[in-house]
Amino acid sequence: MKTLFRGGTVVSGKGTKKADVLIEGEKIVQVARTITPQSGTRVMDITGKLLLPGFIDAHTHFDLDVSNTTTADDFESGTLSALRGGTTTIVDFACPNKGESLRYGLDLWHKKADGKCSCDYSFHMTIDDWNPSIEAEIDDMMAAGITSFKMYMTYPAMMIGDEAMYFALKKLKAAGGICGVHCENSGVIDALVAEKKAAGENTVACHPQTRPAQLEAEAVSRLLRIAQTVDIPVIIVHLTNAAALREVEAARKRGQKVYVETCPQYLVLDEGVYDNPDFIEAAKFVCSPPIRRKTDQTALWAGLRKGEIQTVSTDHCSFTTAQKEAGRGDFTKIPGGVPGVETRAELVYTYGVTTRKISLATMCRALSENPARLYGMYPRKGVIAAGADADLVIYDPLADHELHAADMASRAGYSPYEGFAIRGGISQVWLRGTLAVDHGQVLVGKTGRFIPREKNSL
Repeated sequence: MKTLFRGGTVVSGKGTKKADVLIEGEKIVQVARTITPQSGTRVMDITGKLLLPGFIDAHTHFDLDVSNTTTADDFESGTLSALRGGTTTIVDFACPNKGESLRYGLDLWHKKADGKCSCDYSFHMTIDDWNPSIEAEIDDMMAAGITSFKMYMTYPAMMIGDEAMYFALKKLKAAGGICGVHCENSGVIDALVAEKKAAGENTVACHPQTRPAQLEAEAVSRLLRIAQTVDIPVIIVHLTNAAALREVEAARKRGQKVYVETCPQYLVLDEGVYDNPDFIEAAKFVCSPPIRRKTDQTALWAGLRKGEIQTVSTDHCSFTTAQKEAGRGDFTKIPGGVPGVETRAELVYTYGVTTRKISLATMCRALSENPARLYGMYPRKGVIAAGADADLVIYDPLADHELHAADMASRAGYSPYEGFAIRGGISQVWLRGTLAVDHGQVLVGKTGRFIPREKNSL
């Protein structure tokens, strides 16, 4: 069946234009100023609305065992929440434990996700160990459509040392893979935590104090010098602050290629969230790296506007308040992570586009086009063009509303953005040519497909 979207404003990474969009089956077949419908074509009048390519969230953690518990959202609730927020593709992280093979991790994540997803999905592969066996599996991962990887510079269960990181990056360069890295200085964080505990300090406010911005910046600098030695592009995931962004700028001036991701929590929240005397109200916002200062927000928005930051993902890693209770009396035991996969686009539009911090084109690049290119899904995903999947978001600029966790699909039971005023709102989401969400009502079942990916083309 053919469907014609008529009268809307089509948004791309280059700008906006009045255009009609014709889809047939699962694909977009034509984009033109005016398209005359043939007999039998369903016509959708979207006059006054924005038509954007389906959003891609390339940083989620669903059904993850961590901090002696499991995230509140699995692939069923997580992708349902994503779809309602206009995200038609997520890329989660397959996380084998140290001593386990990459193939074991990939198979385990397929078991967690296959047949349970409401939107399309893929996986990054976490490298938390390095030996000849793991090295030999990199080519197998690439052949399986897993072309992006993740390494951690903190967390004992997942972190990898500088020597191993060097050899891993060398192998990824040879294979054509791309790697995102969580950058924090683990050793000094441990020292700061020890000092806090020795002084009898254990409030939630200790969390950001023991993971300061300069230690993130130091780790970013160290990673980039290692990447310079290997001569490979890398991705800085969930970058939070101006100092870290300056390290990226310095590397780019040296001639390095660096990709940067940030998240909504770092764009619209500030460190004051940790000062709430109510333990749970403060613990809701514990994530790593922590939420930073308002001046860092300003730097991140500027970085997006100037193209220094390529993508906005969520790092959706949800825990209920009951799970957060595990850290009462010991801030280091608070499960780290916040929900956000459902609210990302509306927050970016409201607090970025309507305040003129960024343009609609920048929003489209950060949420759709750039992640599609960076993670090997372009031009199948991330663009409204003939031949692309008919993943579409219709945004109504007049549908103002407030965000409330009670209205969301996440099982976290709360939202970091409770009560936030939103300009406009998502009215419809189309997944591969099917109307999947209509004014918040999900109309499809678990129809998400695994997307094997090509190499980075950004």
